[in-house]
Amino acid sequence: MTESIEPDNNNRPNILFILADDWGWGDLGCHGHPYVKTPNIDRLAREGTDFQRFTVTSGVCSPSRCSMLTGHFPSRYNIDGHFAHVPTNANRNMPDWLDTQAPLLTRALQEAGYRTAHYGKWHLANEMIPDSPTPAAYCYDDYGAFNCSGEQMPWYDDANRAVDFIDRSVAEQKPFFINMWVHEPHTPHHTLPQYEWKFRHLDRPDQIYAAVLAHADARIGQVLDHLEQLGILDDTLVIFCSDNGPARAVAPGEPKVYYDGATGAGWGVEASKGITGGRRGYKMSLFEGGVGVPFIVRWPGKVEAGRVEDRSLISSVDLLPTFCRVTGASMPGDYVADGVDILNVIQGTPRESRETPLFWKYESAWPPNPQRPDHWVSWAVLKGRWKLVGNQDLSYLELFDIAGDVAESNDVREEQISVAEEMLDELKRWQSSLPQEPTGDVFSELRKSL
Repeated sequence: MTESIEPDNNNRPNILFILADDWGWGDLGCHGHPYVKTPNIDRLAREGTDFQRFTVTSGVCSPSRCSMLTGHFPSRYNIDGHFAHVPTNANRNMPDWLDTQAPLLTRALQEAGYRTAHYGKWHLANEMIPDSPTPAAYCYDDYGAFNCSGEQMPWYDDANRAVDFIDRSVAEQKPFFINMWVHEPHTPHHTLPQYEWKFRHLDRPDQIYAAVLAHADARIGQVLDHLEQLGILDDTLVIFCSDNGPARAVAPGEPKVYYDGATGAGWGVEASKGITGGRRGYKMSLFEGGVGVPFIVRWPGKVEAGRVEDRSLISSVDLLPTFCRVTGASMPGDYVADGVDILNVIQGTPRESRETPLFWKYESAWPPNPQRPDHWVSWAVLKGRWKLVGNQDLSYLELFDIAGDVAESNDVREEQISVAEEMLDELKRWQSSLPQEPTGDVFSELRKSL
């Protein structure tokens, strides 16, 4: 039996927020993967609740991360794709980084007395933009990161940095919030011999994929074990999720090595073998395979252990209001979240229908590419139990009873014409509210040369 929680300034939980990069819904032992081994993440599921209907706000990295930090749909900031070099950002009508003056969860947590840290991937700017703000400008007391300006933290050093920050926070007797945003299984895939050896029986692409996930899982286990050794694991709210669905090569092939400026040399997308648990599409799609990701919560006494929750339609925009509720942090008085507080859902009250709508925007090709048939959706809206998806100009639409059809296999638009019309009106209202272009101090000096 779990107990209801209200903020208690004298007994506030620490928070460890583990965010993977391109980790597919099906890429977990506890989700039945045929060969991937994730004993530490499986432990979180065994000792916590596995929420199986969680979605992020984009099929790619940067927009999803924006929503987690601001509680807003990323299109409010014209962040509709991943941050790249400046000419690409300009061509996409994007800023070059998230505005440091945007409403930030971390600012609220600092003001509430939390120590804040970020370790791992950033990608709310890019290492190719040298004058972009570092994570320190976003209210982190300490950070080590890559895909950002300045020194690139080694991708494998996230757990070591987190353990050190935990020790310092405990010594100062302050609650802490840590982003541990792991690299895996994004390309390039960096493998270590000890993990390759464990999966030597697999074909080379599968061996690489299993090895990188096993290494990430081991680093997660390192932090969990340290919290346990300190006697504070059960005082820490631990969340594991991913920024979007898994990457897949358009066609199979032998893995090739390439170099990345943020993390170094490693294996390419030919070794990206992620699976979606039967969900349609994958990374860069607004179908559930691209936006439906793992979401596991461990918080003993507050969140039921060993529970699988496959009913509640919850989102990454819900995290900020929920974290504020849990910690007693406050956002500015004029702040309005796009998400809702889901603490009651986390503690055991399902929410099958979603009254607060969710929206997605992503520039996708139309007509569909035959090699990527589920990557044509540019707009989507979810409300109640319905999800409507449309192409670039909304000339083609599909409607799904998403509460009962996670595979999005049955288009019911013709049977539910009035619902489709209402959903389309909802989507158009949201479209009309979006800014025409980025604003604020969000442009690199490099734009002057364009």
